[in-house]
Amino acid sequence: MVRSFQTTRWSLVLAAGGDTSPAARAALASLCELYWYPLYAYVRRRGRSPDDASDVTQAFFTALLERHDFDQLSPERGRFRAFLLASLKHFLANDFARRRAQKRGGGAAPVSLPLDHAEERYAREPADATTPEMLYERRWALIVIERVLSTLRHEWRRQQREQEFEALRSCLLGTAPPGGYAATAAALAMSEGAVKTAVHRLRRRFRTQLRQNIAETVSEPSEVEEEIRYLIRTLAL
Repeated sequence: MVRSFQTTRWSLVLAAGGDTSPAARAALASLCELYWYPLYAYVRRRGRSPDDASDVTQAFFTALLERHDFDQLSPERGRFRAFLLASLKHFLANDFARRRAQKRGGGAAPVSLPLDHAEERYAREPADATTPEMLYERRWALIVIERVLSTLRHEWRRQQREQEFEALRSCLLGTAPPGGYAATAAALAMSEGAVKTAVHRLRRRFRTQLRQNIAETVSEPSEVEEEIRYLIRTLAL
């Protein structure tokens, strides 16, 4: 189990330290591609324009992948989400002048971000008093959940059970499906017992996938459960 954990992407980056290996750089780039949007949302919530937020986000990841010294990571920043936000704040405070001199799209960016669609996503954010930090954490949590659901949907689609998955996924929060198990069983032409069994297996698979996704973004196995509890609290806000 420990060996498996040590080969996850963020653990690989941390193990490389300042002398980041090609494998660690690729792992970091992969993580950045998955989790860039919470940072874009953070910058927008701080009052930046869409174009400015796109420039900041791309320039930040370019700088992060080209120059960052991972030896400077402290234990409390061992979680990838915390590391990203702290690094962005540092970037905004100390590297803004250089970022202003860069042109979006100039040079070869180390990671390609789908920034053309970022504002479409941000336009769906609630127009409330949520702080930039709170929005960042919530977007992070939702992206993790979306990744898990996408993996599960793909698995059930391969089994030609996607309709069943869509009918049962609302049960992942521990509640019965709309209309109860009997109504769902009738809609799926299954017995009520078969539906309950399928829900149990889906929940178990969801927990497994959630732990695997979280493990990719923390530095120690002991942090996984704590991070899951934090994710649940964040979604409850």
